[in-house]
Amino acid sequence: MRTTFMAKASEINRKWYVVDAEGQTLGRLASEVASILRGKHKPTYTPNVDTGDHVIIINAEKIHLTGNKLNGKIYYRHTMHPGGLKQRTALEMRTNYPTKMLELAIKGMLPKGSLGRQQAKKLNVYAGSEHPHQAQQPEVYELRG
Repeated sequence: MRTTFMAKASEINRKWYVVDAEGQTLGRLASEVASILRGKHKPTYTPNVDTGDHVIIINAEKIHLTGNKLNGKIYYRHTMHPGGLKQRTALEMRTNYPTKMLELAIKGMLPKGSLGRQQAKKLNVYAGSEHPHQAQQPEVYELRG
């Protein structure tokens, strides 16, 4: 009788991947990176265990948005004070906080709860083309499509 394989936290081998965001569409990049962070690209994927790999995203400031999203897409946050709802357009986010824009898109595609927070910690986003993770010997990940 065969049993379903269930990964254990001690048996997981994690790799490091570098993804270049230059010219990539925000949502398509985010969905693929979220899949890597969850570990869905591995045959040992287990839904309730963090089997994912580490991802380094470079050139976040050169991400592409389709349509009129640069001016039409609005990011909201609240200061937790009365009347404290703040908003920024996608153009302002890409100009001033390019890493935050990608992090929000990817974290929104991860599970909610402690497992999703654990998977989100393996994400490193950098605005430019330099990153301090050369010691981990990251592999270049080619996006599909």
